[in-house]
Amino acid sequence: MASFTGGAHPQLVYDYYGFPEPAYHLRYPAPGDPALAARAASLLHESGIEARVDSERGFDHGLFVPLSLMYPQADVPVVEMSLLDSLDAGAHWCLGRALAPLVAQGVAVIGSGSSFHNMAVLMGRGDPPGAWNANRDFEQWLWRTSQNEDWDEEERGKQWCAWRQAPGGTFSHPREEHLLPASRRTGYSGGAWARWRSVPCCGGQGTERTQSMTPMASTPKKPMV
Repeated sequence: MASFTGGAHPQLVYDYYGFPEPAYHLRYPAPGDPALAARAASLLHESGIEARVDSERGFDHGLFVPLSLMYPQADVPVVEMSLLDSLDAGAHWCLGRALAPLVAQGVAVIGSGSSFHNMAVLMGRGDPPGAWNANRDFEQWLWRTSQNEDWDEEERGKQWCAWRQAPGGTFSHPREEHLLPASRRTGYSGGAWARWRSVPCCGGQGTERTQSMTPMASTPKKPMV
């Protein structure tokens, strides 16, 4: 079931391990938006999708890491949406489509994640031959799939659902948690992404951060991750 943070002032959830101690003392006191959370859950219900608002759930690192760079003053109200337990790409694309009416309200949906999340490679525990090429191939697939203006929304959704068959797909994402937000974001936009931002990190190991925001809200008042 999809879940939305519904608290007015959510705490942070440090949902990672093995990092230096300062990583567990980060602060990002952005306000929540209970009304937006309720509206988003209502839209899913209208599309026959189960959803709930969790007033106790805090903001995890998928929210406070990118937003601390995008909105360092932490003065923009934010709602975070969970992934589905099924980790099904098609189901997440449908979530995005159901939330599309929020575009007219100036809500920015951010697909917070990464194009590469093979932790064994990222943490230096393995560097199999062809690792860089596999990530490059998948990055290029992401670019084509997100930017192709010749596809309608149904075809784009079909392509996203087949990400496991993409070159380098399962190598780049042994598990898909860090990719699925982009599938949901693509469903929300319907068309080709208006913006694509790639930021190399981890010493050029081959991971790039991708962020995409709704084109109608260049300075959104209410982003929803």
